[in-house]
Amino acid sequence: MSKVNGKSEAQNAGLDLEHELPPAADDGNETSPQTAVSGEASSLDSELQTVRAERDSLVDRLKRAQAEFENARKRASKEQQEYRDYAVTDALKTLLPVVDSLERALHVQSEGAEFRSGVELIHKQLHAALAKLSVHPIAAKGEPFDPRYHEAVEMVETTEAPDHQVLEELQRGYKFRDRLLRPAMVKVARNSGK
Repeated sequence: MSKVNGKSEAQNAGLDLEHELPPAADDGNETSPQTAVSGEASSLDSELQTVRAERDSLVDRLKRAQAEFENARKRASKEQQEYRDYAVTDALKTLLPVVDSLERALHVQSEGAEFRSGVELIHKQLHAALAKLSVHPIAAKGEPFDPRYHEAVEMVETTEAPDHQVLEELQRGYKFRDRLLRPAMVKVARNSGK
């Protein structure tokens, strides 16, 4: 607004600006902008404290869960090792009578035929112990060559046996249930006529 002769245009127009503004409400609850900001800040501060407490609680729960998982893993590993140890113990207990029989056979002074029958008895006892542990020999001699169970050490040219038939077992193979423990080492026939 411009001043004309020291008076403003509003005064010249006869307007009184003070009377045009509505009076401030005085209800006793004056809230200045400063009071509103501090109230909002305290509300945000309490909310921040709540979020921090919740975060700390979740972090603590996570740490506990990780510790419980690690303890469970260690416990399972220990139990597996104990199971393996006891499984071996049972196997050894099954074989100990065979060892006892061999020791007795070595201390006895006897004829060749008696000694042979004693060793044959021990051999049967050992195979019975292995069968009890689910260990079974693999059939080889006279069987068709099977690379899953047989390991060919030598191929022998012959016309007396069909091609790829096992002629001789050099070392017996064994299976534990359905799993191969050791393949049988064999000589295999090669019959070029068939």
